[in-house]
Amino acid sequence: MITVEDVKKAAIRIAPYVRRTPLVPARCMRDNPVPDGELLLKLECLQATGSFKARGATNKLLSLGESEIRRGIVTASGGNHGLATAYVGWLGKTKATVFLPENVSPEKVKKLQRWGATVTIKGHQWHEANREALALADREGLTYFHPFADPVVIAGQGTTALEILEQEPEVDDLLVAIGGGGLIGGISLTAKGLRPSVRVIGIEPTGSPTLYESVKAGRVVELKEITTSVPTMACLKTEPINLEIVQRFVDEIVLVTDEDMREAARWLWFEMGLAADLSGAASIAALRSGRVRPGKGRKVCALVCGAGPDGLA
Repeated sequence: MITVEDVKKAAIRIAPYVRRTPLVPARCMRDNPVPDGELLLKLECLQATGSFKARGATNKLLSLGESEIRRGIVTASGGNHGLATAYVGWLGKTKATVFLPENVSPEKVKKLQRWGATVTIKGHQWHEANREALALADREGLTYFHPFADPVVIAGQGTTALEILEQEPEVDDLLVAIGGGGLIGGISLTAKGLRPSVRVIGIEPTGSPTLYESVKAGRVVELKEITTSVPTMACLKTEPINLEIVQRFVDEIVLVTDEDMREAARWLWFEMGLAADLSGAASIAALRSGRVRPGKGRKVCALVCGAGPDGLA
């Protein structure tokens, strides 16, 4: 099991290469989704490459030996982890190859290419692109960067929680989007280790309830299909390491629709001037849809985990 000490070591290791993102009070709003408490936004949409993924990927790169880096790195992604892998490829002066599903945001493909990554579109969903990434890694001896089931990556994502608790030690609720479970795993084990009373709530799409169904079943469940249009949250199956952490440290998982997330992204743009992708708007979607109803006087931290143009429409 990953520990808080692993996360603290990751924070020191990656500090020169990632940003300490703001924790912003959301006030003076026409339409407050936390009317009886305080809403805080952790702006990982301002992180290097536009999402929290830079934390885990940087920690992964810095854990490798020179020969592993020199051979080149490869991953599969819905977009954000691919950008982070391209970024660390640039940092490590090595070739980064990123496989993406067909529903990836075109804007993120352009950003990947600008970071110098080799981009290949394969399959309708992440798991199909991932098969191709694993095959290439095996065939050419490349170093594979798993987006959510690598302990080193999870520890890197957990540094987000360290920052939140340094910025607001009295936070009561943490709302975190779930794709494969790496982010909520790192955040929950860190937050619970440092502030046991904090509630950690995960948010998944109704069209990809991977951890929701796995927690309910008490085992890793492979979904029969994925119907969400949000590529960064579309995951057919989590992994045992992620499920174990979620079972131990996450208090609740709620489901939101794609339209809930689109509306929340528009809200973030209108009220806060933030261009969030749909995963970045998931925490706000949970509040605005009523799936999460914080108690009176609670300090609620909603993680805006990814940037994108979805709130501009």
